[in-house]
Amino acid sequence: MLVIGAGPIGLEVAYELSRAGVEYLQVDKGQIGSTIAWFPEQMSFFSSNDRIGIAGIPLQTPGQRKCTKEEYLAYLRTVASARNLAVRTYVEVIDLRRQAEGGFVARTNVPSLARSFVSRKRRACAARESEIEARNVVLAIGDMDRPRRLGIPGEELPHVSHYFTEPHRYYRSRLLVVGGKNSAIEAALRCWHAGAHVTLSYRRAAIDERAVKYWLLPEFIGRVRRGEIDCHYGTVPKQIRPGSVLLGPDGREVAADFVLLLVGYVADQRLLEMAGVRLDGPEHRPILDERTMQTEIEGLFVAGTATAGTQQSYSVFIENCHIHAARIAAALTGAPPPADPRPITRPES
Repeated sequence: MLVIGAGPIGLEVAYELSRAGVEYLQVDKGQIGSTIAWFPEQMSFFSSNDRIGIAGIPLQTPGQRKCTKEEYLAYLRTVASARNLAVRTYVEVIDLRRQAEGGFVARTNVPSLARSFVSRKRRACAARESEIEARNVVLAIGDMDRPRRLGIPGEELPHVSHYFTEPHRYYRSRLLVVGGKNSAIEAALRCWHAGAHVTLSYRRAAIDERAVKYWLLPEFIGRVRRGEIDCHYGTVPKQIRPGSVLLGPDGREVAADFVLLLVGYVADQRLLEMAGVRLDGPEHRPILDERTMQTEIEGLFVAGTATAGTQQSYSVFIENCHIHAARIAAALTGAPPPADPRPITRPES
């Protein structure tokens, strides 16, 4: 078994496979939790700790408050060590093909891959130079591979970023934040508190209260009403210039020393497409059997937020993906499928 991806659900898949006695090899193109690593510094998760804990190891934080990015990365390292999960990091799978006789061949970016793995008497995967042969594959590759691009002039200028890392760099600067969901609202508030002059551009006529967490929205609305944060509803950037941004549809010009384009992220579904998986709907969700997480391609499974494709309105999170790991382990061992968890009617994420 080859597991591609070592985020939280990928690690949980590895744990369930090891518990079920299924040999596996796990790789990730970055470090474990690599997507989480580029979240803003000291960002708190929206989900409660009990909802994002994995592999049977409790997630504890001082004061029982919500976990920060840094604490969660440390927790993932603890899980990998405590559960002795065999993860090879910085191994990117660049091609995935189904073989005519069954099973898969995954080509990686590591030329000496075969020599870097410890040999085993029983092997579920065989490494041959840069290739891995596996009877079964799990794709736990997430849904936030890269930022959504606007495709407008000036988007690549050095003062423009699709990632909010920390607020200090925007102190006493004019900052335009583009977007209207959690990431954009939190960035706007944190940068305002750090002393930035913040303006927000959002394409809709108002912020959707369902898209922003309850502890962020009241403060944001209050600061806009008091004129502390300037907000341009019903606008979209048309051109970014050094020192300003032109907003449509009326062409108004907004001063900006820095621009944060926080308009969402897209999934990398190339491996699914290479393996022949059909993708459905505008979000390009992989077609699969929810009871087993197996796609229409025999032996190819999908777990975690990758099951949702590129989410427009987020509904699949860490907290409601845990069952995927147990379903895959049961399908591979012939065990009865696990009971469905109690539905989360209102995810916290």
